[in-house]
Amino acid sequence: MEKVSTTERFKEVIAQEGTTIAVFKTSWCPDCHFIDPFMPEVIQTYDKATFIEVDAEALQDVASELNIMGIPSFVAFKGGKETIRFVNKLRKSRTEIEEFVQRALAVAEALN
Repeated sequence: MEKVSTTERFKEVIAQEGTTIAVFKTSWCPDCHFIDPFMPEVIQTYDKATFIEVDAEALQDVASELNIMGIPSFVAFKGGKETIRFVNKLRKSRTEIEEFVQRALAVAEALN
């Protein structure tokens, strides 16, 4: 998963025609670290999506613009437009994340 460190790169990646899922995290967030062990398997399983990691503090302008109020948060994009989100302040389980990714891919497919 690419760690996006600039607003320009963020905009470039989400502009792709395929599904891009931005994972908003911070270094100090225990719930963000909770997902670290299983995210590589999730990413491998759902290889039709491009996953990027966004530090919500380093890219505060992006997080603010997207109303990211809790972390970790997941926002899916296609062609630069948000398609679906999983944003709240609660810890996310692997099952919840996988269900979100499946919905994100289904929404993107429906937009074709």
